[in-house]
Amino acid sequence: MIHEPVLIPPLAASAALVHSAPTLPLAQPRNVVIGHLAGSVVGYAVLAAAGSSAWAAAVAAGVTLALNMLARTPHSPAVATAVIIVLQTPAPGRFIPLLLGSAVLLVLTGYAASRVRRTAPKYPVYWW
Repeated sequence: MIHEPVLIPPLAASAALVHSAPTLPLAQPRNVVIGHLAGSVVGYAVLAAAGSSAWAAAVAAGVTLALNMLARTPHSPAVATAVIIVLQTPAPGRFIPLLLGSAVLLVLTGYAASRVRRTAPKYPVYWW
């Protein structure tokens, strides 16, 4: 329906973190949303500077990881976002809004699920 199946791998990994390990720092809303945003910015910047290649994807992965660590928003699936952008070259006008909307929706479903299951740890541990 959305014609962006390349969103599935990084968001599936994010969903696994949010729903199976909701107390980890990697799963917190700030890390999920900002991590994917940083991954998309780095991915498109590397794509513009170096083109689409395996080496450029590796650079995008490393830069995304470093940027997320410096920003104190580690989120490993965001590295996949950068790699996918470099290798698949999705149109940014459609990809970025879908990515950010999906990340926010994922956080909201994690919040709702943690309130429905009485024995589940509360998510999020912190919002920002």
